[in-house]
This record gives sequence, C-alpha cells and structure tokens, in this order.
Amino acid sequence: EILSVNEIHEQDKEVKNYGIWLRYNSRSGTHNMYKEYRDTSLLGAVKQCYQEMAGTHRARDRSIQIIKTAVVPNEELRRHKNIMFTHEHLKFALPHRQYRTESKKFRTTFLATKPCTFRG
Repeated sequence: EILSVNEIHEQDKEVKNYGIWLRYNSRSGTHNMYKEYRDTSLLGAVKQCYQEMAGTHRARDRSIQIIKTAVVPNEELRRHKNIMFTHEHLKFALPHRQYRTESKKFRTTFLATKPCTFRG
C-alpha cells in the first residue's frame, strides 16, 4: 500500500551522506535493513540502493519498500565504507599517468610499444 508520493526538488549539488531504512521480501522471508550512501542527491542515493539490493540480494524493485530516508551527519555514520571518505585531509593515490606530447607531430594513433604509465 502506498502511503505517500512526494516529488523532490534539490538545488545544491553537494555530496551528502544519506541513510535509507528499507524492508524487502526475499525467498526466505521479510528483512529490515539500514544502508548508507554518499551522493549529491537523495534520488541518486535511492538509485544506488535499488542497484545494490538487486546485485547483492537479488531483490527486485517490486519487493523493496523504502520506509524512511534522512541526511546523516558525518559524526553519526555507522558504515566504514562511508566513514573513510569523511576525513578532512583525504587524498587519493595516482600511481599511473599517461603523458601526452604537446606537439601534434609527435602524436601517433598506433604505437609500436605500450606507453609506460608508471612514474615512480
């Protein structure tokens, strides 16, 4: 039974943490879950939730019921996969780069050897 349908208008495109409480039916019964996602919009987080549930639990969209959604502050996160992205001095490793020459006459479509992308 559908309790409410709300259209969501989001203006700011800032990355936020979203918590989603859901219930889904599987072959063995009904399960309640809480999941956390990082996205720029609530719609993107719900889309991630449906895709993850389909991939990991083989749950179809008709068997998933979203009970509640909320924006979760960084201090209240529970899942490690989201906590590790909230640190202030977060850096990503960039071990492989492909440098291109500035002059067009030295660029080729096909090379005899693979390019060396590791600069250590």
